[in-house]
Amino acid sequence: MRRVILSSLIALSLAAISSLSLSDAAQAQASKGASGLPLPRFVSLKSRKVNIRIGPSVDYAVSWMYLKAGTPMEIIQEYENWRRVRDADGTEGWVNQALLSGERTALAAPWMRTKGKDVYVNMRRDPQSSAGIVAKLEPGVMLKVKECNGDWCLAEANNTEGWVNQGEIWGAYPGEAFK
Repeated sequence: MRRVILSSLIALSLAAISSLSLSDAAQAQASKGASGLPLPRFVSLKSRKVNIRIGPSVDYAVSWMYLKAGTPMEIIQEYENWRRVRDADGTEGWVNQALLSGERTALAAPWMRTKGKDVYVNMRRDPQSSAGIVAKLEPGVMLKVKECNGDWCLAEANNTEGWVNQGEIWGAYPGEAFK
């Protein structure tokens, strides 16, 4: 009797492990959109004026209008040639893919905007905390991101280039590396 119970438990354990492996594979596939690109991912607005809609078509109402090219957005869903995006404040909506660019931009710690006047994000000469400061960025300043190594991002703001701690920007995921 014990042998039957033990055999049953082993069989159930193996079945559970194999189903977990299958669900992990399904999740890995689900993290790619219809375009074949990963979801979520960061992009920026290509145009100076971009309408965000409540659904994936021009038949849907405009819920928001962005007036600054380069604003970072996070694509969270894809439907045909439409992308559901989220901004740094959490506002979501749909935009046509033609209005988005793969150029990476970011905002310097937008969550710190209300922390007071003397709050800054340091831009450094080299990708290390002990490196000299080349600029002090106010929260919300837009950056052009050239590369990230997983901890630091090489960026430019107002013609000043330097390294910003990756955890202090909205526009790159923790640990994400790219050139």
